[in-house]
Amino acid sequence: MSTAADYRVNVKKRKTLITPKSAPYFFIGPSLILIIIFTIYPVLSSFILSFQEVRGAEKTFVGFANYTRLFHDPVFYKSLSNTFQILIVQVPIMLFISLLIAVGLHSSLVRFKAFFRIAYFMPAITALVAASMVFMILLDEHFGLVNYLLSLIGLEPIHWLTSPFWAKVSVIVVMTWRWTGYNMVIFLAGLQAIPKELYEAASIDGASKIKQFFLITIPQLKPVFIFTVVMSTIGTLQLFDEPFILTQGGPNSATMTITLYLYETGFKYFEFGYASAIAYVLVIIIAVISWIQMKWVGDLEE
Repeated sequence: MSTAADYRVNVKKRKTLITPKSAPYFFIGPSLILIIIFTIYPVLSSFILSFQEVRGAEKTFVGFANYTRLFHDPVFYKSLSNTFQILIVQVPIMLFISLLIAVGLHSSLVRFKAFFRIAYFMPAITALVAASMVFMILLDEHFGLVNYLLSLIGLEPIHWLTSPFWAKVSVIVVMTWRWTGYNMVIFLAGLQAIPKELYEAASIDGASKIKQFFLITIPQLKPVFIFTVVMSTIGTLQLFDEPFILTQGGPNSATMTITLYLYETGFKYFEFGYASAIAYVLVIIIAVISWIQMKWVGDLEE
């Protein structure tokens, strides 16, 4: 049987396991292990996989063959073009609408601000599958509400999801509907951080509301613009859910994005090595564009 002396010895031994120097490692250890297992290992594994060809359970080292194939793949260039077309059109429109809504809700003339803020932000937390299904019903060529409303004013029905041009428009509309409220909240936070004294001084000097907007509001929101532009760009370059649910990349690959092509390559055709190569090229594209944006903004600030 253990005595009181043995118990005190065991307590002392347990206490010596954690010292002031080792204590931080005990705290961050579990999180670090999870990061290594679920983040670092998959990243390194997929990077190695991009230099291999997978056939069943066999992996064969092929060097840069996957990357060489990538730059001769017309579907990759098509998906890259589609992604940038959506990016160039959707992001400016979305941010412009977000800024207008934020300015309106920041105004003292608007009542029930809390209600409108929640209403505009709700799409960002709505399940994307459910929202996309609703839009598929609304945009249905034959029975959709949108074409029905167009017929009431004498317009022909639009092939929203079966025409290459209108399919892109549909994806842009759904993305704008979903993320406008999210960016509106960010702009609203930026507007609330602008000192009111600046507007009061401008009013005393005789500056109109329009001049105050362009000479005070826009410059003060520059950090917010940087954040929203960079994050929206990264999000659009990773666009997958909307085209996958609405159009499955069609018609005729008109809405095929890079991430959707990556997904189909890996999980439809089981070319995991080639899919990994696509993923790392996408990472490089995102890194380069983000660096260019940050560099450009830094030059403007200088």
